[in-house]
Amino acid sequence: MKVEELYNYGMPEKAIEIIKKKGINEFFPPQEEALRKGLLNLEKNFVIAVPTASGKTLIGEMLIIKNLIDRGGKALYIVPLKALGAEKFDELKAYETLGLKVALTTGDYDTGARWLESYDIIITTSEKADSLIRHSPSWISKVSCVVADEIHLINDASRGATLEVTIARLLHINKNLRLLALSATVGNAREVADWLGAELITSDWRPVELKEGIYLDGKIIFSNSSSLEIENSDEPALALALDTVNREGQSLIFINTRRGAESFAVKAAKKLKGSGIIEEKLLKEIGQEILHVLPEPTKICRKLARTVEGGSAFHHAGLEIEQKKIVERAYKKNLIKILSATPTLAAGVNLPARRVVVREYRRYDSNYGYVELSVMEIKQMLGRAGRPKYDNFGEAILIARSDEEKDFLLDNYILAEPENIYSKLAVESSLRTHTLATFAMGYASNTEELLDFFSKTFFGYQQESYALEALLNKIVEFLTEKGFLENGSATEFGKRTSELYIDPMSALILKNAIEVSQEKPSSEFSFLHAITKTSELNKLYLRKKDYDMCIAAADEMEDFLLFPPPSQYSDPWGYEDFLSEIKTTLFFIDWIKERNEDFLLTKYNLAPGDIRSRVEAADWLLYSMDVIARLFGFTKMGEISELRLRVKHGIGEELIHFVGIKGIGRVRARKLYNRFKTIEEIKKASIKEIASVALIGNKLAQSIKAQLGGEEEEVKITKMKQSTLTGF
Repeated sequence: MKVEELYNYGMPEKAIEIIKKKGINEFFPPQEEALRKGLLNLEKNFVIAVPTASGKTLIGEMLIIKNLIDRGGKALYIVPLKALGAEKFDELKAYETLGLKVALTTGDYDTGARWLESYDIIITTSEKADSLIRHSPSWISKVSCVVADEIHLINDASRGATLEVTIARLLHINKNLRLLALSATVGNAREVADWLGAELITSDWRPVELKEGIYLDGKIIFSNSSSLEIENSDEPALALALDTVNREGQSLIFINTRRGAESFAVKAAKKLKGSGIIEEKLLKEIGQEILHVLPEPTKICRKLARTVEGGSAFHHAGLEIEQKKIVERAYKKNLIKILSATPTLAAGVNLPARRVVVREYRRYDSNYGYVELSVMEIKQMLGRAGRPKYDNFGEAILIARSDEEKDFLLDNYILAEPENIYSKLAVESSLRTHTLATFAMGYASNTEELLDFFSKTFFGYQQESYALEALLNKIVEFLTEKGFLENGSATEFGKRTSELYIDPMSALILKNAIEVSQEKPSSEFSFLHAITKTSELNKLYLRKKDYDMCIAAADEMEDFLLFPPPSQYSDPWGYEDFLSEIKTTLFFIDWIKERNEDFLLTKYNLAPGDIRSRVEAADWLLYSMDVIARLFGFTKMGEISELRLRVKHGIGEELIHFVGIKGIGRVRARKLYNRFKTIEEIKKASIKEIASVALIGNKLAQSIKAQLGGEEEEVKITKMKQSTLTGF
C-alpha cells in the first residue's frame, strides 16, 4: 500500500507529506494490516506484536495524528526509558507544522505539570505518567489517545506493575480512550489483547531478513542450514565483529557486564586503529567531545574517548547521558564500527547493526548464581540485527563452546518461541503503592470498589478474584494500621505519600527517622543513612574488603544512627544488609565532601551514570523527608533542606550559594571558592579576574556578572564593542 492511500482514510494532506519526508513511500505489511483492520476508524484498541524495526512507531504516529484531528483532546505516548522518550520526541516534533504542540516530560514526580495543558502530544515514561495521574491535573481527562510502547515490559519485576496500572487508570478515567499497545513478540499476545479488548496484529515480518545462527570453531551455522566460515580465534566475539567490519558492516556485541563491554571495546579499538577502515580524524574530534562532557574527565571518560578514536565504543548505564548520546550519534553515522553494550541497550534506543553477537546467554545473579536469560531477552538483542536502508540481511549470532552447547542454544533460543508475560503487580511493594494511590485519587472508598478497579488490571485478568481479594485486604489492613487510610479514605499522610511517588513503607521509614531525630543527636550521616533503608535507593553491593571499613564507620557513628543496627549474631543477614546501608551512606558522605569521580569509582565501583542515578534518588528522598517533616510539624527541616542541596550538587556547605549561579557545578564552584570566598567578592571582581579562574573563561564570567548584579558597566562596554564589530 502506498502512503498516498492515506487520503482514503481521512488523513490530511500535510500529515501525508510529513510521513513522505521521513523517506516512507510504502507501508510495511504490519502497518498495512493495521490500517485495513480499522486503526484510523478510531473505534477500537489495538495490540501490535511484531519484531523490532517492523514499523510500530509509524503506526502510533498515524493513530495520534488522526485521533487529534478528528476527536481533539490530547495524546499520551508512554515509553519505558528517558532515552527512548527523547528519540520519540524528535520523531513527533515533525508534526508541529500541523499546529500540534509536542512535549517531553520525565522529571519531577511531585507535580501535576499544569504547563502541559497547552500541549497536544505528551511523551513520557510510565512512572511519570502514573505520577501525573496521581496529581489529577485537569488536562488528564482530555487524554483521548494513548500509545503504550514496549508493553511486554509488564513482565518486568521492577517496573512492570506501574505500566500496567497506568494503562488501567487511563482507561478508567476516559471510557472512550483509544489505546494502541506496541509489543515485541510474546507467547501470550492474544491474552494481552483480550485484557484490553483490543484487535491483535501479530507478524514475523521484518524489513530486513534476519539470519539467526550459532558460532562454533570458526563457523557460523545458521538456522536455515547455511553456514559461513570465520577466521578462528580464542576470542570468537571479537573475530565475528572484525569480520563484519571487513565486509563493510557494523557489529553490535552484547556482553553481560560493564567491565566486559569496556574491555572488549578496548581490544576492538586496538585492532581497528591504523587499519585504514575508520575515519580517524573525525573520530579523534568525537573523542575530544567525550572528554569535555564533564569539567574534569574521569577514567571512564578517557577510556571511552580512546576506544572511540579507534572506531569502537562501549555503552552501559555507568556513562553520562551526554556521553551515551555522542556514542549513539557516531554509531548511527557509521563512524563507530563496533559497539559493545550491556543488554539494557536492547530495550533502548534504535541502534541496529549488520551483525549482532550475544556473547553470553547467562548472567550472574547475587541470589542464585548464574541464571539463563529468557528467550524474550535473547530475541530482543538478536532482533537488533539488520540495518534498514543499508543491509539486505542481518545476522544474529550466539556463541557456543561445544557441540552440546550448540544444540542447547539452537533448541532453547534460536528455534524457541518467546515466553508468556505475566503481571508483576502481586509484588507487595508495588501493590501497596498502587493501592494507596487508588484510594488517594478517589477511585475507591472501600474494598469492594478497590477490588473492582484492580480486576481491570492485567493482574486481575490473570488471577482468580478470591486470590486478588485476599491480597488487597492484607494491604488495606496495613495501610489503615499505619495511618495512610482512615474509614476508606486516604489521610493527609496517605495523600502526600502517594503524590510523592514513594512506597508507603519508605514514607514510614522517613517519618520514623525524623521522629527519632527530635529526641537524639543527629547529623548528615543520620539522615543519609535513613534514606538508604528505603526501597527507592539501591544499596551498594558489599564486597569482602568493605566489611572492616563499614563496621568501623558503624561503630564510630553509632550514637547518630536513627535506627538500631540488627544483631550480628541473631540476624546475620539483616546485619549484612545494614553494612550495605553504611557503605551507601559513606558514598554520599564522600560525595558531599567533593571527592572526585575517579576516587568514587575506585572506592565504590560507581561510574558517573551510577553516581547520577543514586544522587537523583537521594535528592528525591530528602525532599520527601522534608515534606513529611513539615506535614507533621517536626523540626530539623532546615538541616534536611541544606543536606538535600549538598547531595544534589555534591558539595560542602560553604559552596551552597555558589551552585545557585547558572553554569556553576561542584567543580567550578570549588574553583571559584578557592579564589573568592563569598558571593560579594565575586560581585566586586572584574570579568577578567573571574575569567582567570580555571574552567570559567570569559563567556561564563560575563554570565556570572550579569546574574549576580545585573550587567556591570564593563559587560555593557564589551557588548557595545561586539555590536560595533558585527553591525548588530
